[in-house]
Amino acid sequence: MFKIICVTDRKLCPDFTERIERLHKSGITVILREKDLSGDDYKGLARRIMSVCPDVILHSYINEAADLGAKKIHLPLRMMNESVKSTFETVGVSVHSYEEAKAAEKMGADYVTAGHIFATDCKKGLEPRGLDFLERVKRSVNIPVYGIGGISPRNISQIKERGADGACIMSGFMQCENTEKYLEEINKNLLKK
Repeated sequence: MFKIICVTDRKLCPDFTERIERLHKSGITVILREKDLSGDDYKGLARRIMSVCPDVILHSYINEAADLGAKKIHLPLRMMNESVKSTFETVGVSVHSYEEAKAAEKMGADYVTAGHIFATDCKKGLEPRGLDFLERVKRSVNIPVYGIGGISPRNISQIKERGADGACIMSGFMQCENTEKYLEEINKNLLKK
């Protein structure tokens, strides 16, 4: 089944906690990626989000996630190690090459996010890696691969066509007026192909 993941950016979203709760209730997986916070501030935000989205995947703050009893974490490759794998049930890793994907899998990652696939404001000025890159990453590992970067309802079917296990979306979920309608648009475009 093709999985849709929301990667957060609270600064794009005035109704952040309520929106995460609505996304969770709609069956969307959420990665709480708020890298600009201190450890204590992230821990406070994570505690609040875990109350409305118990299966949220925390991001980068390993000690805070462990203190909160989180079962899932997502990391940059440089932070992945055996002790992380033994602390959490699920560990995801961000990768930017098929070699990194293979390294993440070898270190015990349960899934990888590969990107950025399309042009995105998050990586302004950086050339996207494209769909061929995504397909190559998918062929190089035996764990789920999720495309990330510039994905929208308009192009999400291309991610699925290239064999990815799912797609990560940030801006669309954080800025849309109605999460349910936005999700309907995604699903409609996924079913067209």
